[in-house]
Amino acid sequence: MTDQRPQYGEIATLEEQRKAAGLPPLDEMPPAVAVASVPETRPGGAAAVRPRPVDRFITIGLLAYGLVNVVVTGLSYLDFPTAMNQMMSALGVDGEFTNFAQGKVWGTVAAIVLAAGWSLTAFFSIRRLRGGKASWWVPLAGAAVTLLVASICAAIPLMNDPAFIDFVAKTAGQ
Repeated sequence: MTDQRPQYGEIATLEEQRKAAGLPPLDEMPPAVAVASVPETRPGGAAAVRPRPVDRFITIGLLAYGLVNVVVTGLSYLDFPTAMNQMMSALGVDGEFTNFAQGKVWGTVAAIVLAAGWSLTAFFSIRRLRGGKASWWVPLAGAAVTLLVASICAAIPLMNDPAFIDFVAKTAGQ
């Protein structure tokens, strides 16, 4: 008796696949069962859902914009005194940023917060996209939370700078 199974590289017919899986042939099944299809599943067992193309486009666009923003802002936070001097001159503050020790530490922390926040936002966005759920809002929410935390980190050395404190006192006294 010869083995009738397909050899490596050959394609098994649907009937041969069903037989190998221990399923009855299609012609022995009732018509309603034969027509019904098994939902496509992923390796984790969840049914595959296709995300909406517009949602995917918006989410990826927001993540790309956020990445560019994180790189540019993170690099400026790593040179914190220069960034604060530019900001203080734009506000009309007399003097320069002199709180270098805290600026270096908190600027680095703020840059790390930006990178970690973007990474978490991208992770959750991709999970929602793969799950077929609306994900356009995740980059917006992630950016808001990350910006809040990074701003607090940047405000700590700024609020301890003598020139900025003097500016705030003069502005509040007017």
